[in-house]
Amino acid sequence: MPADEHLRWGHAGLAAVVEIHPDGPVVLRELSAGPSAMTARVSQPLVEVLVPGEGRAKASQRLSETAVGCRLRYAGADQSADGGWHELRIRMRDERSALGAELTLRSREGVSAVQASVRVTNLGEEAVLLLAVTSFAAGFLGRPVSELDILYANSEWLGESRWTRQPLSRYVADLGLAGHGQHGRGAFAVTSSGTWSSGRYVPMGGLIDRGTGQTWLWQIEHNGPWRWETGDRLDGAYVALSGPTDLDHQWSELLAPGESFTTVPVSIAVSADGVEGAAAALTAHRRALLRPHPDRARLPVVFNDYMNTLMGDPTTDKLLPLIDAAASAGAEVFCVDAGWYDDGGDWWDSVGEWQPSQTRFPRGLEEVLARIAGHGMTPGLWLEPEVIGVRSPMADKLPAEAFLQRGGVRVAEHGRYHLDLRHRAAVAHLDQVVDRLVEELGVGYFKLDYNINPGAGTDVDATSVGAGLLAHNRAHLAWLEGVLDRHPHLVLENCGSGAMRMDYAMLSRLQLQSTSDQQDFLRYPPIAVVAPLSMLPEQAANWAYPQPEMAEEEIAFTMCTGVLGRLYLSGNLHRMTPEQLALVRDGVRLHQGLRPDLLRATPCWPLGLPGWDDPWLALGLRAGESTHLGIWRRPGATDTTVLSLPHLAGRDLRVEIAYPSAAGGWAHAWNPRTAELTVSAALPAPTARILRLRPH
Repeated sequence: MPADEHLRWGHAGLAAVVEIHPDGPVVLRELSAGPSAMTARVSQPLVEVLVPGEGRAKASQRLSETAVGCRLRYAGADQSADGGWHELRIRMRDERSALGAELTLRSREGVSAVQASVRVTNLGEEAVLLLAVTSFAAGFLGRPVSELDILYANSEWLGESRWTRQPLSRYVADLGLAGHGQHGRGAFAVTSSGTWSSGRYVPMGGLIDRGTGQTWLWQIEHNGPWRWETGDRLDGAYVALSGPTDLDHQWSELLAPGESFTTVPVSIAVSADGVEGAAAALTAHRRALLRPHPDRARLPVVFNDYMNTLMGDPTTDKLLPLIDAAASAGAEVFCVDAGWYDDGGDWWDSVGEWQPSQTRFPRGLEEVLARIAGHGMTPGLWLEPEVIGVRSPMADKLPAEAFLQRGGVRVAEHGRYHLDLRHRAAVAHLDQVVDRLVEELGVGYFKLDYNINPGAGTDVDATSVGAGLLAHNRAHLAWLEGVLDRHPHLVLENCGSGAMRMDYAMLSRLQLQSTSDQQDFLRYPPIAVVAPLSMLPEQAANWAYPQPEMAEEEIAFTMCTGVLGRLYLSGNLHRMTPEQLALVRDGVRLHQGLRPDLLRATPCWPLGLPGWDDPWLALGLRAGESTHLGIWRRPGATDTTVLSLPHLAGRDLRVEIAYPSAAGGWAHAWNPRTAELTVSAALPAPTARILRLRPH
């Protein structure tokens, strides 16, 4: 090939340009929304592969400029389109290591986002040990670090999805690389460990050009360890996204001749309209990734008895009046949370058989589930399938190989062993549990919780502990697929100590995501407000837990937290006054009316992405001509705030208080020229409202 060539690919919503060099690696020259407009030249190899015999071309600890990545040369490409998806496969080969790499890019017609993965194949005659393989690597539009912002999100139990936007130069310094004639050696890297994929950071990130608004927003679609990084090269910033690596996660994979390894998938959304534009593109892309399920046509309201209510101590006497009240409030699913299997009162380290308690339900759990079904609600149960308590009878009934191990010892964490779902006995046990509860008890909903993190993995039948964990992660996804294949109407909630495993490996398969375990109704709003950046709004199960001891404004405040997501209701409704229950019922009714809009809505943040301690918070959901706007005023807030709604600029608006519709104390004024909505609350905090905005 005598000169550089350009391979163009995309559709009405996406443009990609791949540059092919006869004497250099394949690079992604452009990834943008809309028509192609060639950007500055970039040199970041499209695929990076780290092997121990060669390491990196220049010494560093980053996933850029690996020796193999720099030598991978173009070996062909194929394009196809089927079922609304466009696909590009680019083949590359490194003659020295005899490794082949195939990058697959998939994009939905009209959506400015792409899913990427890489398959590496050993084409030689000797085994090769892989230490890292990127799923996606590219220069960010040839832009210098000084002009970019980085977007990432800290996350932990009770404080999920705390997003931060900062100048990238705070983390990657301007080192004057041009004067040295070399790429940088450092990087801003974000990683996870173990099986809590969002236990430290949300598996997402983004880069924004402050001057132009050009934005990339990415997610790593893996229910285990991952890494993403960005840093400086001579020709600007780069991004590298990957699953587990040797450096971070004790992962390595030995490829025998002819064998292949495929990376975890990642997705990248692109926009010229900043974070909100990229979030809209990623929202559309996520909807395209979802496994079809009848739940999406209904989005039923779930009542769960746990949060600030029974707290894992259910009995027949406690549940029956609560079931009646939940039905009266409009709930469509009633989930009995933790404790339904416990006879002794100390169940944490004895779980695993999942048999209904005889002491908590003297006439059988069937009585409780029948009461739920009798109200027309779907019966649900809490389940933590992947763990076996150290005191559980199942700990001795299952073979040692059915558990994650290190050095011949079962991995134990917080009084639990962890099943290894590569083993047929572990899968058979869980299948038997689920099938029994569905077929014999009529359960139609499971809250799948996950409260331990077993660490780096298992050394049983694996090249490395990280490889053992990756194989288990993939077996776990296969098990979930099998459950839904056998029970296609069963609804599965993703929960992991709140949202410690909030990723689109799980959420492309499961129907909704518990967004937190946060019990303080004043601290929950920032989690709920930013949830649609981390997941689909219709999957964001935000708790609303009104209580009889709350004032009416406090009840409205916590209800507002749930209404603009997948309403997840709790609270001692059976002890409420008729007036209090009516306020709850009105919130449920509003949410039910919003459900068609939830399925097509894209998020906006009229006060910017929320800070954890912000006194005013706001979330908008844009659906056609309507914008549904939640506003929360917390203690310490001023009386007035100003919301920016540029998508409504120049238009006259009808502003309606949708909830609580009968309450006063709030006022608003719209300025179409500046696209600002000024909101004032004369009531003391906490107070919140749901507004509906529609142009005249």
